[in-house]
Amino acid sequence: MQYGLENIRNLCLLSHAGAGKTSLSEAILFATGAITRLGRVDEGTTTSDYDPDEIKRRISINLSILPFTWKDTKINLLDTPGYSDFAGEVKAAIRVSEAALIVICAASGIEVGTEQVWKYTEEAKLPRIIFINRMDRENADFYRIVKEIQPKFGTKCIPVQLPIGAQSDLQGVVDLLTMKAYTGTPVKEGEIPAALQAQAKSFREKLIEAIAEVDDKLLEKYLGGEELSLKDLTDGLRQATASGKVVPILAGSGLKSVGISLLLDAIISYLPSPKEKEVVVTDGQPHTIKPSEDGPLAALVFKTSADPYVGKLTYFRVYTGVMESNSQVWDANHNEAERIGQLFLLRGKNQESVPQVRAGDMGAVAKLGITATGDTLSSREKPMKLAPVHFPKPIFSQAVRPKTKADLDKLGTALTRLAEEDPTIHVRKDPDTAETIISGLGETQLQAAAEKMQRKFGVNVELSLPRVPYKETITVANQAEYKHKKQTGGHGQYGHVFIELEPLPRGTGTEFVDKVVGGSVPRNYIPAVGKGVNEAFKEGGVLAGYPVADVRATLYDGSYHAVDSSDVCFKIAGAGAIKKGLSQGQPILLEPIMNLKVTVPEEFTGDIIGDLNTKRARVLGMAPENGTNVIEAQVPLAEIQRYTIDLKSITQGRATYTISYSHYEQVPPQVVQKIVAERQAEKEKAKAAA
Repeated sequence: MQYGLENIRNLCLLSHAGAGKTSLSEAILFATGAITRLGRVDEGTTTSDYDPDEIKRRISINLSILPFTWKDTKINLLDTPGYSDFAGEVKAAIRVSEAALIVICAASGIEVGTEQVWKYTEEAKLPRIIFINRMDRENADFYRIVKEIQPKFGTKCIPVQLPIGAQSDLQGVVDLLTMKAYTGTPVKEGEIPAALQAQAKSFREKLIEAIAEVDDKLLEKYLGGEELSLKDLTDGLRQATASGKVVPILAGSGLKSVGISLLLDAIISYLPSPKEKEVVVTDGQPHTIKPSEDGPLAALVFKTSADPYVGKLTYFRVYTGVMESNSQVWDANHNEAERIGQLFLLRGKNQESVPQVRAGDMGAVAKLGITATGDTLSSREKPMKLAPVHFPKPIFSQAVRPKTKADLDKLGTALTRLAEEDPTIHVRKDPDTAETIISGLGETQLQAAAEKMQRKFGVNVELSLPRVPYKETITVANQAEYKHKKQTGGHGQYGHVFIELEPLPRGTGTEFVDKVVGGSVPRNYIPAVGKGVNEAFKEGGVLAGYPVADVRATLYDGSYHAVDSSDVCFKIAGAGAIKKGLSQGQPILLEPIMNLKVTVPEEFTGDIIGDLNTKRARVLGMAPENGTNVIEAQVPLAEIQRYTIDLKSITQGRATYTISYSHYEQVPPQVVQKIVAERQAEKEKAKAAA
């Protein structure tokens, strides 16, 4: 069946980890007939958590599309991970949704993940509904959670339902618009229990007031003492919710299937359809267009997954026009044609072949050649680009090492596919340490990525903290002479140089300068000296064997032998003079210093600054910003390689940070000894292994 723009709802399901999103989505699919038996998270049988990593960890890792129909409306529910390491999936779901369903646990209340997804939906200006889930849980308390929500997220968050009973006594819900009770499965409509009537009246009054304030006509009626009809209230609440001026609060239990049908009615009644949101086109002069099935094609790719059987699977959302199976489209980001094969509608891992996907809907296609996450698929005649998903930047890095030679051969391909699948994962080769570095949003994400590489691509890897790219330099200028002379019967070996070494300003790098006059070193040997000098710099200094930086080596004299001199002899002489000059130049160790910017709730500010002081940080300043403090500091990289984990434990995950390279600086003497000893042990271990 085809659905028009007004009969579709695209909705992201968001919460803190463990608030019961997956159980709720399972109850919704069962209630709407999309599935015939209820899966369970603890048994690994739910529709949305089908990945082996998700089943093993019992958490959602991937965004999952769960389509179903309710009262002639198609709803695409995007179930997202609640764990902050997988925030990229949340950002993708928010980008392609018109609204959000935020789930809060009735026992644990607002948690750090709730605050995070609220912030994301505020930034995206998404209309929202809050569902207080797990009303059947021990310690579940609807009224306590409402009291937590309003000071945190604003008085615009207003109950439109009240639960009947709680914990083991949960029976159903009261709808404050119809003033009816809905209990049992299947749901029966009845009168509100006497014990709840006064409370229901009081909450209804607040709800009517909030709805009336959004519309001048309703406000006039309300202030004039007129009774607002159910249609007035329903239309008013829809307008208020769609404009973000009211966030309805509903209640129930996914596990016990209480309040599910009323939640579905609320989604259809109060949340906007794709028709009501204009499409932002970003190429040329940014402008908006109206979504329409008749318009030229514009579909945004919001997720790519690498399936070992199907190959690459591309998830897209059509904003205008129609995407046809077995057609050709234009990738506006790469300016290339892309061949489209069979289109699918996805429900978790299940794929259903369809002839087309129309405006407002979502689908998937396998084996695209050039298209990546964030690209727009359009028509060649009218190419257009839509705003991509803005993914969070990686903040946690680990070195990735293959376990065997066979793993090494497949590592590059596996890492490329991994980064293609998850844009919050970045892979790079560190030029100083020669390590392959994988970066992401947290330790759990990278561990899951390593397991995925083994499972999907057969590559076994080990993850460890990256080596710190220390460097060595000198502090005083000096002159070094080195003579390479060997007599071994027949031709001998002879190369003799005088080199001056001098320190350069930080960040300059190394230089080789030729100042030989009078031919004491013939011109044809000077490049060989330079090669020896540069190789010695790369090979490392005399303290701990780290690469040399910020030193100028000037060749100013030397001597040669007409028969015994050669390029090799002068290369050896150049390297030997450097080693000598480095040990004479009062060498020091340099370490990378990072710019750190921590955004932290006020109550944790003291703890964060105290912790930074133990990390040899220099706090540069602090500024208040929207109830949080932004602390700026410079701190050695060696001290903050596990900062993601430290920050999470100090602030219960409520702080965020960004990090960028600043400069190199001298390592304090007491730290140098430790680094030199570690480096020595490393070399001995490598020697023993060889």
